[in-house]
Amino acid sequence: MDDNGHIEVKVKSMYVEEHSQPDDERFVFAYTVTIRNTGKTAAQLLTRHWIITDGHGREQEVRGEGVVGEQPYLKPGEEFRYTSGTVLETPVGSMHGRYRMRTDDGSEFDAQIAPFTLSTPRILH
Repeated sequence: MDDNGHIEVKVKSMYVEEHSQPDDERFVFAYTVTIRNTGKTAAQLLTRHWIITDGHGREQEVRGEGVVGEQPYLKPGEEFRYTSGTVLETPVGSMHGRYRMRTDDGSEFDAQIAPFTLSTPRILH
């Protein structure tokens, strides 16, 4: 099985202005993740590992079981979507990471999450 095990991960991020306090260096971002099984074997998401980097290059790692309290089991062609969030001290940052997946035969692999930008409006063009 290849490194991504035929799991496709897409992320859309947005700035949450109503929960942010720029004067206090608090910038809140939401992101919606779609995880799709594009392969021929079912797989379950076991754990997540995020690396969150703010505009000063400071990194924060987040590890844990599942996502939003679930460990979704995806049959071929199925997808799971959830929304979560993070708080930065800068108006721009980025996130990337991986999901640890297990197939029905017990083999495990990492589904990579490509880097994506967190940005307040009008900061990046």
